[in-house]
Amino acid sequence: KAHILKDRCIDCGECIRVCPHHAKKVIHNVLADYSHFKHLVALPAPSLYAQFNNLHDTETVLAGLLDIGFDSFYEVARAAELVSDATRKIMDKVPKPVISSACPAVVRLIKVRFPQLIDHVLPFVSPMELAARLAKKEVMEKTGLTEEEIGCIFISPCPAKITAINNPIGSKKTYVDGAVAMKDVYPLLLSAMKHPSKTVDASAGRIGISWASGGGESSGLVTVENYLACDGIENVIRVLEDLEDGKFHNLEFVELNACPGGCVGGVLTVENPFIAKTKLKAIRKYLPVSMNSLADSIPTNMLWDTELEYNPVFELEGTRMERFQKYSEREQLEQELPGLDCGFCGAPNCRSFADDVVRGYAKKEDCVVIMRRKMDKIKSALE
Repeated sequence: KAHILKDRCIDCGECIRVCPHHAKKVIHNVLADYSHFKHLVALPAPSLYAQFNNLHDTETVLAGLLDIGFDSFYEVARAAELVSDATRKIMDKVPKPVISSACPAVVRLIKVRFPQLIDHVLPFVSPMELAARLAKKEVMEKTGLTEEEIGCIFISPCPAKITAINNPIGSKKTYVDGAVAMKDVYPLLLSAMKHPSKTVDASAGRIGISWASGGGESSGLVTVENYLACDGIENVIRVLEDLEDGKFHNLEFVELNACPGGCVGGVLTVENPFIAKTKLKAIRKYLPVSMNSLADSIPTNMLWDTELEYNPVFELEGTRMERFQKYSEREQLEQELPGLDCGFCGAPNCRSFADDVVRGYAKKEDCVVIMRRKMDKIKSALE
């Protein structure tokens, strides 16, 4: 049975995307689970708009949210524009290159594998988190309800953002009360959007909407020319390795998304990410550049209140001598393995399998090639 090592999982969703047997799925709530809140606020991810055909404005989607059970909405794209503005203001005050903290899977990856890059991660809460904080403040002022009576529900394109609600990054507390999968909300919205009962106004422009696809956050910085945008977890790992080795010079900003194509490629979306990006371009044509900016300095509710700390889950355990011995055993075993990366053993590649054996998670004989060699020796001895 397929199982995940929780201490190593960054919730990128790649196992869900590539497994031909669909052995893993995302555990998430449904809209009915949040009916106990007196006021329900929808936090639509910018990628939501890219799921629909022939969409020329975001207002239709936002009006549909009010007809499927939400009392109000706060566009995450709106909060994204504020984060973009704050990033412009802080660029000269942080170590270069600045690495975006928008993708929680990437931030977790840096925490467990790239400790030298931790100080380069942008110390801002995600647009999802900022949207929830601002939404609760607005609703409390309008209705007089308490913070606990207001439920901010994120419409998520990926499992990483759902995990970020249960285990916040850079914050002691999250203001997001839950999440629903975009693919679950999609059919409800599709029906509601045919005859919306209300008329609403959108509050986000091109910069905010563009965060849905790879390179959108970087292009929204406007004044930053030397940036790198990368998507897809394997590509992200290669870029981080090159960053750690100092291969990039004069680079100012790095945008990394674990999902291929950016958030439009999340495993909880409906549309093909390439088609979704095309749809997003069509929507952007009708929008102003930006509709949100900071009046003055960066507010404290945008900043992390806890430091990002290195979590050495990939390091071998034990004393110095024990670690050296395990390292030697791993290298020796890797030489014995066929290097086919077939996956029959349950590990993604031969190197990972060697590491699993040394750590006690697997047996050497779990490799079918090694087992066959062993059986051939036994057969030869009996002849």
